[in-house]
Amino acid sequence: MRIGLYPGTFDPVTNGHLDIIERATVLVDRLVIGVAINRDKGPLFSLEERVAMIEGECAEIAERRGVEIIAHPFENLLIDCARDVGAGIIIRGLRAVADFEYEFQMVGMNRVLDDEIETVFLMAEAEHQAIASKLVKEIARLGGDVSRFVSPAVQAALKERFAAT
Repeated sequence: MRIGLYPGTFDPVTNGHLDIIERATVLVDRLVIGVAINRDKGPLFSLEERVAMIEGECAEIAERRGVEIIAHPFENLLIDCARDVGAGIIIRGLRAVADFEYEFQMVGMNRVLDDEIETVFLMAEAEHQAIASKLVKEIARLGGDVSRFVSPAVQAALKERFAAT
């Protein structure tokens, strides 16, 4: 069984993330969405909320593509998470050249830690290249329309979260 790991904070999951998830399903039999517990970033949504968003957004993709997609929280090294879930590949999305520079360094370090786990880069589709969770949150916080960047369910969650503040 080919198992892939697509890690991220997913705070919140965007259409760009979903595009990478959908396209990654052709590479693997099981796709583990590694939901990072990153206390330093101070996420808007709790870990439980982010996992629920991933599960909700990926259920239809998994069924349509015939691939198992599971959300897996992690707080350890990415390479250790990959080992924990039995992943042979790590899937990373790229939006721009700036992403590549950072990812290039990560791949080098991960190869030193475990040279049997490969990293595969998928370029975001052109319509999703500008989407960043940080910017989506800022637009939503200021009352802007994020419907082109996230699903209706995530848009509703953002609206509810910022209405409460």
